[in-house]
Amino acid sequence: MVLKKIRNIIVLALIAATFWNFYGDTFNRSGATGVLEEIGSDINDFKTNPNVVGTIEQLNREFQIVFGWIKDKANDENEQTNQTNQPNPKKPALSEPRSQTFSVHNIELGTPRSEVEQEAGQPKRKTLNEYGVNWVTYHENYQNFFMAAYNEENKVVGLYTNQDLIASSTGIKLFSTRDNVRKAFGEPLKSIKKGLTLYQIQNEQEYDVFLLDNNYVTIFYDIQNETTVTAIQIIDGNLEKEKQGFFGDPSNKLREGFEYQLFDLTNAIRVRNGLSPLTWSEPARKTARNHSIDMAENNYFGHTNPQGQSPFNRMDEDNISFWTAGENLAMGQSSSIFANEGLMNSPGHRKIILKEDFEMLSVGVAFNKEDQPYYTETFYAE
Repeated sequence: MVLKKIRNIIVLALIAATFWNFYGDTFNRSGATGVLEEIGSDINDFKTNPNVVGTIEQLNREFQIVFGWIKDKANDENEQTNQTNQPNPKKPALSEPRSQTFSVHNIELGTPRSEVEQEAGQPKRKTLNEYGVNWVTYHENYQNFFMAAYNEENKVVGLYTNQDLIASSTGIKLFSTRDNVRKAFGEPLKSIKKGLTLYQIQNEQEYDVFLLDNNYVTIFYDIQNETTVTAIQIIDGNLEKEKQGFFGDPSNKLREGFEYQLFDLTNAIRVRNGLSPLTWSEPARKTARNHSIDMAENNYFGHTNPQGQSPFNRMDEDNISFWTAGENLAMGQSSSIFANEGLMNSPGHRKIILKEDFEMLSVGVAFNKEDQPYYTETFYAE
């Protein structure tokens, strides 16, 4: 509300200054009547002047820059107010796992859903993942964030977190080094065999996969922060073997699942870094989805489409108002988890994810003929 008032004041001041610059002398000579006559004459001239539209657009851009600077100055005060109004929930006291190598939020694979929700409360969202089961999301305004997957018996068969909820019988936890992880568990897997097919693991040093307790444990590393543990995914061995192929089976439900999962993962990592979570933008979903569809169908990958439109052009075309915006793209990752971890290890994409100014986010996903997902994230502030 304060920012809107400031913006209105600036607009009025700019209008008044511009008005007096052009019509001050006329007002002093001929009064209000003379000013009105001169304005009428100028309007007729404007209608035939090809430079008017471009000048107005340039003034608008300059104004957005000024407003952005003011918003930067106001962010510290707003953040302090938000923290005062919404105190952070307490982190759970983590215990060493009872029967497995790792636990998340004191939950291990095989834990009944009733115990999970006694520990973590009611879920916030349920969406389909690439294993054909749902990721069920738990958090308190993205604090203490984790996701659990359940089998038909309502027992945990998958876990994921990118927050400080990891406990291990070996002492590995969030921010442990990769060297210490490999000392604890040895060399990571190079491949996973499913039936007669051997799937190679190509991780570019951003994660390791281990077979522990008959579970496939993927430990993700933050390459931008001394290659330390930044997240963990634990998948039941049988569930992993049941998944045929590298990618999931494309469907509208999986597309929607990937979209909401990437949104939640982005908010969880923002909150871990002391930033406010973003609000889902349904209007921007169209913009993001259409770009992913365009890339998947026309076999290209980039921010500028074949028609020469930038992300900002596409947002303008969809009537999305913004003063600052950004776009992240990913392609070929098997899930939103791997897409998000890859984006966070790219300095430019990471900067967009962690930009304090952004308020809104939407995600659009599409699959190409080889079932590869294309991910588009549209960030902005109104």
